[in-house]
Amino acid sequence: MNQLHLQAQIQQLGQVRYTPAGLMALDAALKAESEVIEAGKPRKVSLEIKAVAVGEVARELQALGVGGHAVFRGFLTHQRNGRGFIAHVTVIEPAAPAEPGNI
Repeated sequence: MNQLHLQAQIQQLGQVRYTPAGLMALDAALKAESEVIEAGKPRKVSLEIKAVAVGEVARELQALGVGGHAVFRGFLTHQRNGRGFIAHVTVIEPAAPAEPGNI
């Protein structure tokens, strides 16, 4: 199963573009920082990931703006150039308040 569930901050937004079907599309860079448990020990993790949203979700992403925090849900796929992967955001939810141990 390919599911993404990531609480992150928007670091960058690209220019609005439109798909061949006429849907709004918006590229973004997301940054997530948290603490997880691995092999019974806490570990701080940080990552930046490229993302794209289409249609109404693109409008929601644009409205959040750079610096906005949210939970981004969707799926991962290869980038068109075959280098790396990209998160396709299909749902944006309000971020929960930070818990102790989470950045």
